[in-house]
Amino acid sequence: MRILLLTHSYNSLTQRLHAELAARGHELAIEFDIADSVSEEAVELFQPDLIVAPYLRRAIPESIWENHVCLVVHPGIIGDRGPSALDRAIQSGEAKWGVTVLQAEAEMDAGPVWASETFAMRRATKSSLYRNEVAEAACCAVLTAVERFSSGSFDPMRLSELATLRPLLKQEERRIDWKCDDTATVLRKIAAADGFPGVADQMFGEPCHLYDAQAESNIGGGQPGDIIARRETALLRATVDGAVWIGHVRRHANVIKLPTALAYADEAAIVPELPLANWWKVEGDTWQDIAYREQGGIGYLHFEFYNGAMGTQQCQRLLQAYRWALTRPTRVVVLMGGADFWSNGIHLNLIEAAESPADESWANINAMNDLAEAIIRTESHLTIAALQGNAGAGGCFLARAADQMWLRDGVLLNPHYKNMGNLYGSEYWTYLLPPRVGEEGARAIMRNRLPLTAQAAVAYGFADACLSGDSATFLVEVARRADELACSGDFLLWLTAKRVQRIKDEAAKPLSQYREEELAQMRRNFYGFDPSYHVARYHFVRKSPNSWTPRHLAPHRNPGWQAPA
Repeated sequence: MRILLLTHSYNSLTQRLHAELAARGHELAIEFDIADSVSEEAVELFQPDLIVAPYLRRAIPESIWENHVCLVVHPGIIGDRGPSALDRAIQSGEAKWGVTVLQAEAEMDAGPVWASETFAMRRATKSSLYRNEVAEAACCAVLTAVERFSSGSFDPMRLSELATLRPLLKQEERRIDWKCDDTATVLRKIAAADGFPGVADQMFGEPCHLYDAQAESNIGGGQPGDIIARRETALLRATVDGAVWIGHVRRHANVIKLPTALAYADEAAIVPELPLANWWKVEGDTWQDIAYREQGGIGYLHFEFYNGAMGTQQCQRLLQAYRWALTRPTRVVVLMGGADFWSNGIHLNLIEAAESPADESWANINAMNDLAEAIIRTESHLTIAALQGNAGAGGCFLARAADQMWLRDGVLLNPHYKNMGNLYGSEYWTYLLPPRVGEEGARAIMRNRLPLTAQAAVAYGFADACLSGDSATFLVEVARRADELACSGDFLLWLTAKRVQRIKDEAAKPLSQYREEELAQMRRNFYGFDPSYHVARYHFVRKSPNSWTPRHLAPHRNPGWQAPA
């Protein structure tokens, strides 16, 4: 079928549906919902059989839904209506939630139901639930709805009059009462607002919005609401029954979300430091963005960076942790990344906030390259990148620097850079990508700028294995496969073959030359006359509304496009 995805932006859910529907042979186009007239024009140009709306912030124009079946993805159970469905489910502590695919009509979220899925609510942030449980449920529900529509015989279920319309969850309901709210309540409120809009609050006497909260089970004290400690980029805040770490804030005078201790650098400087003794994973709840654990002859290095962004200092600290992990009496090191993201490359928010964004970009990409080089040059261990969550841009090639790259089914990769103002990219991608997918395949991936599902990445040759989509089962499979490698009688042969291949590669073209060539292009992006990268970054970190749909997503906008007969 010809399916138009009408969406506010090309977010993770839209990307997932785009990839999954394309894999099933449907002809697809994306249109950003910018204005009624623009959406109407897209429908006229593309002539879709079906319209699917994965992520909207306003109603579909009547002129469209009256003449075309429009299926809207609502992140709520059957009968739930309103714009803050997932927020309210988290804040009220629902045990089960779901996704409903409804047909657009005059009343919002009140049309006939074409499909629905439910899931158990994990104790997690809105962003995490959206990227995992909601995305999985939405994918299943949309694919079911598309099949039902294609059959021509399905009669969608009308919602009863008992359906509940709940209004937008406003800041008055999200507000934290530090003198009364216990730790669990504080965590729920911040989790329900994570990503957007955050919880309006105050720190150091200044208005701000809070994000990225983590419980602390080992330390307490201080008056509720007080800032009592700092660790790296997070600040610890007392509650009535303990304390919570605040990882990110948006200061009132700044539109950019930043790590808390950096956003309040002067104020945080006098807060007592509470460092961890080493890289070992701490027992109990605490803030620990880099954590190491061992099981048998395998070391697991976790790095839980917010939204997968890796700033200069984070890259440097992770490199220190990685080098330390290589000194352990293990055979295999598994790079686990985080639960939601493995890595998305350089930290654009920190770069945008820097005194010199060009200089910080340069420092950040070199720190990423140092880390990638260390992984590539590892001779003492077999290395595995195990991706529980998505990866993008340089994060994909940092993962590919490992000997093996294993993906959880459902993970999306965006192994390209050009969407960020024609950025050339580094992280040794010119060394790592062509041997995997061929020269033409590498050019196609960079040119197409589209997401790869885990299965597609393996089929292309970019990744080595696609494992279970269930997070818990994925971790079990990773441990089992890593143990098989560590215990194999061929282990020393594999290490020898790896060293020999690295020597051959170095003789053919030194790794330093790949780096120099990539950085020569990046230097032009950062310091050259073309400001495209800086402009794209500016709009990205501020989440500026889209003013057009990129042509690589919208074939109907390309010159020469003709509406199908």
